[in-house]
Amino acid sequence: MSLFRCLAFCVLFVLGTLHDCRAAGRYFVVEYPASTETRGLQMGVTYTLWVPDDVKTLRGVIVHQHGCGTGACQGGETAAYDFHWQALAKKWDCALLGPSYHQAEQQNCRLWCDPRNGSAATFLKSLEDFADQAQRPELRRVPWCIWGHSGGGFWGSLMQTVYPERIVALWHRSGGAINAWAKDEIPRPEFPAEAFRIPTMCNPGLKERDDPRMVGAWTAGTGLFHLYRTQGAPIGFAADPRSSHECADSRYLAIPFFDACLEQRLPEPGSDSQTLRPVDPQQAWLSTLSGSKPVPAAEFKGLENESVWLPNGRFAALWEEYIRVGSVSDSTPPPAPSAVRIRKNEDGAVELTWEAEADFESGIRCFLIRKNGSLLAQYPEKPVGRYGRPLFQSMSYHDTPEKPLLPLKYVDQNAQPGADAVYEVVTVNSVGLESAPAKP
Repeated sequence: MSLFRCLAFCVLFVLGTLHDCRAAGRYFVVEYPASTETRGLQMGVTYTLWVPDDVKTLRGVIVHQHGCGTGACQGGETAAYDFHWQALAKKWDCALLGPSYHQAEQQNCRLWCDPRNGSAATFLKSLEDFADQAQRPELRRVPWCIWGHSGGGFWGSLMQTVYPERIVALWHRSGGAINAWAKDEIPRPEFPAEAFRIPTMCNPGLKERDDPRMVGAWTAGTGLFHLYRTQGAPIGFAADPRSSHECADSRYLAIPFFDACLEQRLPEPGSDSQTLRPVDPQQAWLSTLSGSKPVPAAEFKGLENESVWLPNGRFAALWEEYIRVGSVSDSTPPPAPSAVRIRKNEDGAVELTWEAEADFESGIRCFLIRKNGSLLAQYPEKPVGRYGRPLFQSMSYHDTPEKPLLPLKYVDQNAQPGADAVYEVVTVNSVGLESAPAKP
């Protein structure tokens, strides 16, 4: 590793630890300056990788790719710190990767969102460097799930044609490159047969359809869907009925989609092979594009190459709810906090810290702090939900945690000197269900 990247890693790793994001895992960062080579990436980029603890061998990487513009790039800085996406990664022994391109206002987004302009090579280089930093050599060869918003969907739809054998599944939130290559704005990609085997979901906001500024995101989603479905590809379409270009509550469908695809496609644990398994046609459900009730594929009466493909019945039920209301429900409580610790400060205040794992279905809204059986505080007092449900990690336009990231820490300033109180911490998920209490 170069001295520049080593220094960048050290500085950014320290900054990351200041966030005090006590999910059970470690963070690694690499940063690359803009390339001076003609075909290299013409802007700098920072990649942050989260690796869960207690994983012997990583089986994949979840890539959470932001969209175009300086705001989106800044939003990408916190993607790897997201507790909810970490829960997906941990379940499948995967790492979580958040890129953040250093795009200036005047720079053309396609300098990075077309991976053939150097971003694909830089992405692969980051995995090489992370393999060394984290002492995880498997990062050089494990497959990827790619979630992309806007320009990130553009990037993912082209990565699909270049590295199809490495991609478990794709989620295109309001983005795709098909309009650009149809207008000869970029070179038309070649489509290897493997590209039509990748399970994919196109997820535009319904309000984009009638918005002159955003209609391109809608037509990119519909265009990709029709192109790939006519080739027999396992691709679905899930219009968000409540949103425009913002990501809203799409994560509550995207995470179970990747969950279903990882289950079907990852090689068996411990396998030396990295060859992805095909999706299981016996598990597929289908629906019409207009959103009729999905049914098992064997029972579908319409034209299969025009149907919405869904990976299994469990996901089909979530999809049916999502296209009606823009989110999905959850009836199970979240995991309890862990590793609760208590410390008395010199001024007599009591400091509580803990670790947390997000509810897989609905994330974390807040924590309840109880003292001697009574509610002491809700933390944060007023969770924020500008673009979706109120969450502990308030969600941005780009489906990433807003800054500043809250620490998993609460200080009781009114503790009685010399008194031993009994404290408990409770996790509340985004639909309001409470976990069992956890004590120090």
